Amino acid sequence: MPTTSAAAPHASAPADQPSADTGAALSLDARLAATEAAMTVRLEEAAVAHEVRTAHLSSDPVDLADVITVPAALPRLPALAPHPYATPAADVLARAQHRMESRGWCAGALTDDSGAACMMGAIRAEAGGDRGLEADALALLRDVLGRRFAVDPDDVSVPDVNDRQRDGRLPARMLGEAAGLADARGL
Repeated sequence: MPTTSAAAPHASAPADQPSADTGAALSLDARLAATEAAMTVRLEEAAVAHEVRTAHLSSDPVDLADVITVPAALPRLPALAPHPYATPAADVLARAQHRMESRGWCAGALTDDSGAACMMGAIRAEAGGDRGLEADALALLRDVLGRRFAVDPDDVSVPDVNDRQRDGRLPARMLGEAAGLADARGL
């Protein structure tokens, strides 16, 4: 019975890579250059194959004006204020947050000439003259600010906190948190 021996592992090594038993180890730069040359050959072969496969296709340029059409004037939709909460104080706080995010934030005044508002100014505008609702919303906001800054809510001044900020991100986020707290408390 004839015996077969296992093929040597180096017998199937590609021709462009030296086998381990040749004793000639290539440097990293030489291996990178060889790989780059092999890849260039493969890319050129792929480009030729692509040209051959797509030669029968039409190559007339497409005029995008024939393909894409848009209306002459886009309709302007009014910005809708969110009303995610059913309770009055939570709704006022959510609308105050939306007002600040859509119209802007200011410091040092309740509102400015461009319509931007501070936290207290946004609450006052959204309360619509209901001083009781405004007071409830401000009390909830002071509670959230007290938790945020680890102080007694009675010692928190909403205008002072607002005026110490560099932009309106934190004040708007605090209004949103106060709206969530008001909703959780059913206020």
